[in-house]
Amino acid sequence: MPPRRFFARAIASLFSCALGVSVRAVAAAQNQQAPPAQTSKEGAAKQAPSAKLPSPEEALQHAIADAGNDRAALVRNLEYYLSKFPESPQRPQIYRALVEACIQLRDNACAANYAERIVALKSDDISMTILSIQLLERTGDEAGLRRAAHYASRVLDFVDRSSPEDKSPRISQEEWAAERKRDRSSVLFLRGRLEIKLKDASAAQKDFEASYAVLPSASAAEQLGEIAELKKDLHTAIQQYARAFALGDSSSGATGRRAIRQKLGNVWRLAHGSDDGLGEYLLKTYDEVSEVANGPKTKRNADAHELSEFTLRKAPEGTPFSLKDAKGKVLVVNFWATWCGPCHYLEPLFAHVASEFQGNPDALFLAADCDEDETLVPPYLAEDKPRTTVVFADGLERLFAVNSFPTVIVIDREGKTAFRSDGFEPLAFEQDLTAAVRRALAATIAPAASSKTP
Repeated sequence: MPPRRFFARAIASLFSCALGVSVRAVAAAQNQQAPPAQTSKEGAAKQAPSAKLPSPEEALQHAIADAGNDRAALVRNLEYYLSKFPESPQRPQIYRALVEACIQLRDNACAANYAERIVALKSDDISMTILSIQLLERTGDEAGLRRAAHYASRVLDFVDRSSPEDKSPRISQEEWAAERKRDRSSVLFLRGRLEIKLKDASAAQKDFEASYAVLPSASAAEQLGEIAELKKDLHTAIQQYARAFALGDSSSGATGRRAIRQKLGNVWRLAHGSDDGLGEYLLKTYDEVSEVANGPKTKRNADAHELSEFTLRKAPEGTPFSLKDAKGKVLVVNFWATWCGPCHYLEPLFAHVASEFQGNPDALFLAADCDEDETLVPPYLAEDKPRTTVVFADGLERLFAVNSFPTVIVIDREGKTAFRSDGFEPLAFEQDLTAAVRRALAATIAPAASSKTP
């Protein structure tokens, strides 16, 4: 499972001051003025009786300075210093420097040792607690894994105790809540992974199920599929592997989507004797997990039945865009989606037709995005920069029963469909659309006409 923002944020700040110990110490040693040199024999005689062993601060400065850029020497010198001054008030900073140096030396056991010492001194240091978990998991011994699982429970408690009052003022309540969900799901998954290594499948299953319930993920579903397969529960294994396949992508987990597909195919054949029906089952599962993962989608303009009743949103900022003023005008709408290849080719042609009517106040051209995942829209618009007004469809596609893309519709002054193009025919598109708009503009509204949409 890829690390979530909570972990990334914690680890990113972990070593911001680790080398600061050595830098500050060396700088202090360099800036510290040495006592004036004694040139006379009398002065030397006076100095000799006052000679003494270096103070703990001076010894630390010397240990760091003597190591230079040699991380192995730094570890040796700092460990020797700690053996001489085990109660040094600088222990937390020294431990941090040792953690970083040991990681750079690829000595996970050493790094875990000092990371745990920091956690023992300061149990609320969540970033170091997370690093301790990761390092202990790498070492792999049972005692270390059990301590790592205990630390994971501690982090989970920290996440559960967090409140909106603790959030940064720069993020909204919704962003904080979403981030908290990601954090909780990640910690539960991490603890479940540790429990698998400790051969406690029952506890791991509970944590993976809880992680998936908080935030569905391919990684949690795959782990649940593996547990079910080991238990010979083929029905559950099929369900979980199908969820993992539907939620995952080519980079999901260590094995990726192809491996998940192989696991799914294997248990499906064990249960059914062949691959028959697997494709249909996968499509059904994809629809189910998409709805769960994205949450129930609010139907915008659910009560709107005519164009003038719709209020769309401009993309990507979301500014309200009412169609009330479009009544009596010719409305030309291009329904598209970011994932639709033909839509990309149609857009400049649509924009070219729109430019021909730019000075006509009775012609309104809109590009209505129909993506389920609206987060895909801002980066797409930033790169492609469409030349027509872009809005989110917000239910307009339901009014016109649009179920394939691209679809371009011309609505005349009376609110009736005057032209409709499903799909994309590049050779005739511009000519046909231009002619349809001109016809609609030339027509007049009949006295008894209404703005109903067929």
